[in-house]
Amino acid sequence: MSNSKLGVQDGKLAACPSSPNCVSTQAEDASKKMEPLPFKGTREETKAKLKTILEEYDRVSIDEEREDYIHATFKTKIMRFTDDVEFYLDESAEVVHFRSASRVGYSDLGKNRSRMEEIRELYNR
Repeated sequence: MSNSKLGVQDGKLAACPSSPNCVSTQAEDASKKMEPLPFKGTREETKAKLKTILEEYDRVSIDEEREDYIHATFKTKIMRFTDDVEFYLDESAEVVHFRSASRVGYSDLGKNRSRMEEIRELYNR
């Protein structure tokens, strides 16, 4: 089941909800904001690197992919909750914006932020 609020509209990913279970490079709220990733080479090379990282995770599927966008879903290990993770490859700024959000619940105990910090670490290797 796809979430209709996902995707890129006018160069922006969806805003995070008021609940603390979301992080985004485009968030206004400092508690949800993270820095975008710089391109690694061309957009195509950058996207290939992101896909390689995503493929290293268990319980992840890439649900949608376009030239400048990836939507992946992560299933949590125990409760099988679904988290939506989106990457928008902004070619004009040469950065990757991302958003990671839980579909249900209120608190994620910092899981979305820690996942994106881990992805950043793998990306910067």
